[in-house]
Amino acid sequence: MHGRGNRLCAKLSSAFLRKWWFVIAFALGLLVLGVLVTFGFTTLVRAVINHQVALRKGGQSFGWWSKPPVEPIIRIFVYNVTNADEFLNNGTKPVLDELGPYVYVQTWEKVNIVENPNGTISYNQKRVYIFDEEQSEGTEDDVVIVPNIPMLSATSQSKHAARFLRLAMASIMDILKIKPFVEVSVGQLLWGYEDPLLKLAKDVVPKEQKLPYEEFGLMYGKNSTSKDRVTIWSGVDDITKYGIIDKYNGRSHQTHWLSEQCNRLNGTDGSIFPPHITKNTTLHVYEKDLCRLLPLSFEKEVTVRNGVQGYRFSPAPDVFASVDINKDNMCYCPAGPPCAPNGMFNVSLCQYDSPILLSFPHFYLADQSLRNAVEGISPPEKEKHQLFIDVQPEMGTALRARARIQINLAVSQVVDIKQVANFPDIVFPILWFEEGIDSLPDPILDLMKVATTVPPKAKFVLTIALFAIGGFLFVIAVFCLVRKSHRQSTLHLEGSNYLATASIDQAKKKAKLENGSHTN
Repeated sequence: MHGRGNRLCAKLSSAFLRKWWFVIAFALGLLVLGVLVTFGFTTLVRAVINHQVALRKGGQSFGWWSKPPVEPIIRIFVYNVTNADEFLNNGTKPVLDELGPYVYVQTWEKVNIVENPNGTISYNQKRVYIFDEEQSEGTEDDVVIVPNIPMLSATSQSKHAARFLRLAMASIMDILKIKPFVEVSVGQLLWGYEDPLLKLAKDVVPKEQKLPYEEFGLMYGKNSTSKDRVTIWSGVDDITKYGIIDKYNGRSHQTHWLSEQCNRLNGTDGSIFPPHITKNTTLHVYEKDLCRLLPLSFEKEVTVRNGVQGYRFSPAPDVFASVDINKDNMCYCPAGPPCAPNGMFNVSLCQYDSPILLSFPHFYLADQSLRNAVEGISPPEKEKHQLFIDVQPEMGTALRARARIQINLAVSQVVDIKQVANFPDIVFPILWFEEGIDSLPDPILDLMKVATTVPPKAKFVLTIALFAIGGFLFVIAVFCLVRKSHRQSTLHLEGSNYLATASIDQAKKKAKLENGSHTN
């Protein structure tokens, strides 16, 4: 063993490095590098991700953001009223028949893109909807009977007006033959039809109070380039603001609600979020029609196609809760009590005072009494009616999403207007939709998988290799140095013994010579 160690040290000394202090320095360098990899590799990877994710013109992520390589789908379900006359004349419970889905394939594109000096990007959103008859259960020509939203909005608004105004409104509606329910096609309900009240308002209402449209449709004007100018942070200077709205039509806050917190707009559009998301992160999504930020909290881990891991975020159960349950929602009730029923959100201030209430489909997370007020709506199911977004946490990209919202009309009984004198106070569901993407394209998913799974493996292998090689070289170098030092000590001791023996021998010889001389 002793000889084998000497041979190894001799071999390394001649074949690798002749100066063992250099070997020790090299080994220590590998060990220090191993420590740096252990504690700094993740930071380095994140810096690379931040650089790649930030929106820079000419960058890959900029191209995906400006013209997403996906085709979002919107599925629309319409509540057809099957007993409108019996409901109005006899006060029977309205019976609804859920029709659909009516499916539209969308293409999204950001246009008029301008990079601003402060690290923001301004753009307009262009959306194109194409009806997909193959995926739909019906056509756009299907005829439905639904509440007359312009009329019922007008009558609800006149409830607290002077009596003579209500009587005048009743006379106008009688002349124009306007009824509480209209029979329209699905295409007209969505994209617009000529309404006599809106037509009259165009000629009568003062210019500054006119509505920005001449027809009524729940998605009127959406199949085009939006006039809304959106400004978001690019993330180039500060990745923590990546994708977050800075201004919407030049404003950083809304003016509808009672607090600065509730008027904030600093969320994203739901397709991108600042990277490095944790399970404690709260995501915020802003949609103009929702008229507020929607907070999303971590729900569970998910796996999408191609084995990419993600986090599912969804609204808290009390996000649309009544103020009795969630006192934070008081800021969304500027008119004061009574506020929106539990599970509903009043967006009338954003819809030209039309009494529109939003909820989740089938009154999911809302009071059961709202569903019991009508017939034909099945009990809500979380899998079918929950809103959620699946996000890749390290890159902040939406992997899969379902925005599910139901549009309801809060109808108020107005005795002086004979057309709605028998119409009870009721929250009348009109339609619900789910919009989103099922998955990103395979090339993007594969890139995400590589970007999120390879670095941890590389870190592990690199750490083990650096510590193993550095530790091995350090131990060998120290071992050989100790060997060399021990050998030199042995040689020194042997040399000292030899000199001491030689001196004794010389002394003895000298003594003998002296003794011989004395005898002679």
